[in-house]
Amino acid sequence: MPNPVPPPPADAFAAPAYAAPGAETAPTYAAPGAETIASYAAPGAETAAAPQPQFHGPFCRFCGSVPAVEATVRGHQGFIVLMRFLKLRGPFCRDCGLASVRRMTSNSLWQGWWGIGSMLINPITMLSNLAAWSKVRRLPAPLPGAPATPMPVGRPLWKRVEILGLLLPVLLISALVWNGGHSWSDTSTGPTPTRVYLSPYPTPTSSAVDPANVKVGDCLHQVGGSTRTFIVVVDCGAANADSKVVGRSTATTDDVCDAYPDSDSRLVRESGSHPVTLCLVKLTHASTGTT
Repeated sequence: MPNPVPPPPADAFAAPAYAAPGAETAPTYAAPGAETIASYAAPGAETAAAPQPQFHGPFCRFCGSVPAVEATVRGHQGFIVLMRFLKLRGPFCRDCGLASVRRMTSNSLWQGWWGIGSMLINPITMLSNLAAWSKVRRLPAPLPGAPATPMPVGRPLWKRVEILGLLLPVLLISALVWNGGHSWSDTSTGPTPTRVYLSPYPTPTSSAVDPANVKVGDCLHQVGGSTRTFIVVVDCGAANADSKVVGRSTATTDDVCDAYPDSDSRLVRESGSHPVTLCLVKLTHASTGTT
């Protein structure tokens, strides 16, 4: 007799139960004492970075850093008769601004003096950079993350070799002052000095005369150097006649010969009890005679 087949469970072919629309399901809680497994991020997984503060001010023109400030750095170059005016506009961050001020000012220290006009313009140009330097030096350091690296600021100006360029105008002015103090105030075109001190003592090898005895119209031959000169009265037609006396005075001031327009030099004897100034005109000897 065959074995009977057991009947299927009552709910084997039953339809699954669904919650009614809008019905809330009760939350599932773990049994008391049951352990829950904490979830951790996988090793190497990146977490979201904290948002960076947004800047709405100007960005550095050269590296893109912030903060930055508007400024203009200037430079000057002199080329004897030509001049070149340089200008570099911002905005600048602190490092790019300091580097630009130091570089352009140091170049002007040795390139900006070579011309008469540049001697006046170059100092004004370098002093104008103080305004840009004052702005950028008050900025904080550039924030990281800029598109480019800020310029290296380099050494301060007083530690650079270009600072020696400040000696150029000082040396030039000193040379002009020294030359002016040692030059002759000569209005003539000849080699005769305008002011020669005559020795009151005659030379034993020549018939030197006392300048006080020289008359207007006499022709003179000078013997000696520029610091001690002896004069000899000679014939105006003689080959050794150097100059002719066109005026004389007991005054020894520089303008005493201005009263004699033909005079181009003067001889002065200030020593002794009888000072005298002889106003002279240079004699030029032609092949046919003397003028």
